[in-house]
Amino acid sequence: MLDANQTSSTADLDAVMTRQTQTGLATFIGQQAFWVFLAAALAALTLGLVTDSFATPQNLFNVTRNFAFVAIVALGMTVVIISGGIDLSVGSVLCLSAMILAIQMNAGQSFWVASAMALAAALLVGLINGILIAVVGMPSFVVTLGMLSVARSLAMVLSDNKMIFQFGPDETLLFWVGGGSTFGLPHPVVALTLLALLTGFLLNWTRWGVHVFAIGANERAATMTGIRVPLTKISVFMFSSLMAGVAGVLMAGWLGGVTTNLGQSLELTVIAAAVIGGANLMGGAGTVFGAVVGAALIEIIRNSLILLGVSTFWQGAFVGTFIVLAVAFDRIRAYRNS
Repeated sequence: MLDANQTSSTADLDAVMTRQTQTGLATFIGQQAFWVFLAAALAALTLGLVTDSFATPQNLFNVTRNFAFVAIVALGMTVVIISGGIDLSVGSVLCLSAMILAIQMNAGQSFWVASAMALAAALLVGLINGILIAVVGMPSFVVTLGMLSVARSLAMVLSDNKMIFQFGPDETLLFWVGGGSTFGLPHPVVALTLLALLTGFLLNWTRWGVHVFAIGANERAATMTGIRVPLTKISVFMFSSLMAGVAGVLMAGWLGGVTTNLGQSLELTVIAAAVIGGANLMGGAGTVFGAVVGAALIEIIRNSLILLGVSTFWQGAFVGTFIVLAVAFDRIRAYRNS
């Protein structure tokens, strides 16, 4: 028989699973991601009316391409946050993956072999993070903060801290994958769409997704119901690093060169996108749609600051303010619902 604590924990888990399966227009409108989407749409409409340069085809192409990189990494970050963790290493993992790709292609490897090695390196970083967090029991903040330095240091060592801009025989293919477009859509946006659909399916239609939400809401209850918590948490951090690795490959093709400062401070923007989109830093809540629209809103604001002539030094202040306000609204909403 279950004791009172076990019964309560199981009830909490059942409530989480029930909330996860809720559908309907009312539920969607009640989500923070919906209001962020409206804010992004309103901001884009306003900029299109008050400036002559925002709504131009070239600027819209740049905005959608630029936000796609952040959104891809935000997909992995959202999954980590849902599970109750945080990943501060994603910017450095992006840099390491891009650097491994560049080094291998510069040495004559094909794009596909170099990409596989880059993504394998990203998965290895995620595996190490996951083991230290889920098995050893170290806090995710500490582990990923340390990996932030380790991964970027490895990128510096492998490249001798030099920029790589020659990519061998498959250079044209790399540039097409990261910087090209199909039917007017930048390839990073195409990749984001496919990865967002995959992530949404995994979170909402698989047992793995249910387990991720359950762990974030109440890890003790998840353990009692038989969920393999350590294995799931390891997979979560591997997924986050994989998304960063994919973004690194695409960004290398877009920029046409890789330096060791690639992705620096990206983790702050990615966390902001996830939190603005409705991910709860306490765990148990978050959506793929929220991650995407959060990244879109940040890029629209960043682009507007540039078009309006505001110093780029203010961009960090706006991102930081968005994080604080998003968390504050989430706390207010949680208090009102309690």
